[in-house]
Amino acid sequence: MNKHNGIPVAVFYTLQLLLDAGLFDESGKLLGSASSPIQIWKDGDCVEQSSTDIWHAICAAVKSACSLAKVAGQEVTSVGFAATCSLVAVDSDGSPVSVSWSGDSRRNIIVWMDHRAVKQAEKINSCNSPVLQYCGGAVSPEMQPPKLLWVKENLQESWSMVFRWMDLSDWLSYRATGDDTRSLCTTVCKWTYLGHAHMQQKNEKDRDMEAFCYLNVILFKVVGAGSIATKGTFSTALNVNKEDMISGKTIGTAEIQSGLYVIKAEASKEGTPVGTSLIDAHAGGVGVMASVAELASEAKEDDEEAICRRMVLVCGTSTCHMAVSRNKLFIPGVWGPFWSAMVPELWLTEGGQSATGALLDHIIENHVASHNLANRAASRNISVFELLNSILESMAHEMKSPFLAALTEDVHVLPDFHGNRSPMADPKAKGIICGLTLDTSEKQLALLYLATVQGIACGTRHIVEHCNAHGHKIDTLLACGGLAKNPVFLQQHADIIGCPIILPRESESVLLGAAILGAVAAKEYSSVIDAMKTLNAAGQVIYPSKDPKVKQYHDVKYRIFRELYEQQVSQRSLMAQALS
Repeated sequence: MNKHNGIPVAVFYTLQLLLDAGLFDESGKLLGSASSPIQIWKDGDCVEQSSTDIWHAICAAVKSACSLAKVAGQEVTSVGFAATCSLVAVDSDGSPVSVSWSGDSRRNIIVWMDHRAVKQAEKINSCNSPVLQYCGGAVSPEMQPPKLLWVKENLQESWSMVFRWMDLSDWLSYRATGDDTRSLCTTVCKWTYLGHAHMQQKNEKDRDMEAFCYLNVILFKVVGAGSIATKGTFSTALNVNKEDMISGKTIGTAEIQSGLYVIKAEASKEGTPVGTSLIDAHAGGVGVMASVAELASEAKEDDEEAICRRMVLVCGTSTCHMAVSRNKLFIPGVWGPFWSAMVPELWLTEGGQSATGALLDHIIENHVASHNLANRAASRNISVFELLNSILESMAHEMKSPFLAALTEDVHVLPDFHGNRSPMADPKAKGIICGLTLDTSEKQLALLYLATVQGIACGTRHIVEHCNAHGHKIDTLLACGGLAKNPVFLQQHADIIGCPIILPRESESVLLGAAILGAVAAKEYSSVIDAMKTLNAAGQVIYPSKDPKVKQYHDVKYRIFRELYEQQVSQRSLMAQALS
């Protein structure tokens, strides 16, 4: 086989019990991809995984992807990693250290969605550090400082054994190269590291408080990280002085001893270049944000201005809402602004919903009609979502509904089953379903599914409106991830939010984003932006309905959605008073 001009391999890890790897050519075309299963342990609010298991899965997936793409290892020119913002604990030898009540050393990852550290997050937020303004005013239990504090307070032996605490994507690049450089993406977004202050002012004699405390009071004073900094956990291993933290930089090379021998460039003593890693959702943003569509709103704008009017929805187990701006925008309840955390030199605003795909799975799988529905879908060789969408179309026709969304006029869902990440920043929020009856049919499940989709879309509308009220000018959405393959999910979002939704030409946008990092690290492109312009491309565009009745209907549904949360907060206060 002739050698390709620039085939990066992207490695992407996801919570959905699978790890994915893919190879792309120089035009951004996916040549081949493969998945490997990974373990997960769930016990209440605790969700854990194994870094050893994940690494073995990566090696297997990469080999399979290369085989399916018919690409030899020595043809691969670069590597990029993306992963969930989960917390990895290893000792000085790189061996796993348990973060689990079970004491099982395999369970050395606290998964991003783990909510064990709610009290620790409250403790950190009570310190009122000025650093908090860079994460929407409050840290989330999904971020790393609360999780670190939880381990310190509850697992003293593990706390004393850990030599390196790392975000999973950073650990993957470290495992491949031996270089423990962290990325700005992970450290700024999840560790409260003020990268802009340190990186922009490191050569100045007079640093302000922000610059001086780039590893700040949250980590050192509240969590107590200063006590272990001498072991390299933060001060050395974080490598905060390296410009390599910026996306697209080369941090090392994948060597044969790493286990990724399938991508060893045999003709090179230096191995295969590995780029700075990204969080999975942020890689999805890199993989889709520069997609171009013929939209009137962008016809007369330059590239950067157009990008700043877009929001990327990375729709999977959860949904992340990524928007960038030239200037830093402080938005209560929304994470950020994060400097250069996704697109270099631009500020990132990051909203999110902690359970979207996971919520839909929960709603469907816990319904009495779920088993029969799954069997029917399997017999027709379609997904459960496809079958539910078909049932909804039939119901709309049978009931002579003016439009499909009107089927849920009596059913309303507040989708905060795993708390509210944005814009209320309320981890104690709960889900609400209004309109339940004794009906246990598949049709009733279809209505509940549709109402849940609409509730999720209302949550996104709330985030978009909140961001725009605080300085953004978002008028276009781009969607990627598993849920972006669901036409009902997409149309409900377009109608409820009132924005067109651009789908990327390449559906595996997170993989593509990771591949872009590898390609820039291998110097095939001069910058991340240049690579995005070349490799991003638009596919289908979903437009909101032009029917004014549809807009009126969803405006009322949205009003009810907002009232459900307000009622919950009021009820919570009443119950607290009753128990005081």
